[in-house]
Amino acid sequence: MRREVAWRVFAKEYSDSDFQFSEGGERSPSYVVTPLGAKINRLFVVGVITDIDNVGSDDQPMWRARLSDPTGVYVLSAGLYQPEAAKTLSGIEPPAFAAVMGKTRVYSPEEGTLYLSIRPEMIRAANDAVRNYWTLECCRSLRTRLDAVAEALRMDPLTKEGLIALGQSERIADGIVRAVDHYGTVDLERYRLMLVDALKYLLPESQPAPPEEKDEEEESELDEYVLELIGKLDTDGKGADWESLLEASKKDGVQKDDLEQAVNGLLDNGHAYEPVIGKLKRI
Repeated sequence: MRREVAWRVFAKEYSDSDFQFSEGGERSPSYVVTPLGAKINRLFVVGVITDIDNVGSDDQPMWRARLSDPTGVYVLSAGLYQPEAAKTLSGIEPPAFAAVMGKTRVYSPEEGTLYLSIRPEMIRAANDAVRNYWTLECCRSLRTRLDAVAEALRMDPLTKEGLIALGQSERIADGIVRAVDHYGTVDLERYRLMLVDALKYLLPESQPAPPEEKDEEEESELDEYVLELIGKLDTDGKGADWESLLEASKKDGVQKDDLEQAVNGLLDNGHAYEPVIGKLKRI
């Protein structure tokens, strides 16, 4: 059997999917088809593991983790049948960068409802450089499929052969035909905005400078101050409360706009993250 391609797909597109199929046969792989035509059996994802829990028992642990990328969160599940991945997850101290290779995992409690996760085959330590390169690869894949779906929606009739004739690969053409048949007319603008946001995350320097731009040394000092303050206020390990951060920084003479700018920069650069809305943790 040929080894399936490991797709680079953002968490948001993956979690938007509600279509699974198999090409038939006892050993045929099953696929999750995203709204933009990624026909996924395996994925390669990179991000920050923010939470890890044993949802099984001490005798038969089942490790569940959340891994965030610039668009959302993947859920990872590893247990008895993924011993290497389970062992790796059990030893990770969040937050931590990680690269994960795995297969789609689908739970369907009722027809038309899918809960998607990833069953890891391999988990390796990563860093912000690896995460940024992976983000760029996802952006390229997303742009290719956005253009292909836009072309597909103009075709009448839409056929796989027609898309191949326009230069699309057979793999992408097949996925797009299946996606359009299942999802209908997809809101492409929504995914274009996701692409733009991901690129902004990747290239924060492309954003307009604030009205009163500070020099690099001053910005660096503020970033270090905010990171230290986040660590100081994170007394229970669940994150620093935004209101407490705002109150403490105000006492030290930091303006709210400057604090917000620093926090946004730390989030963009992967030095901090939000485990839940209104809480901040250092990475």
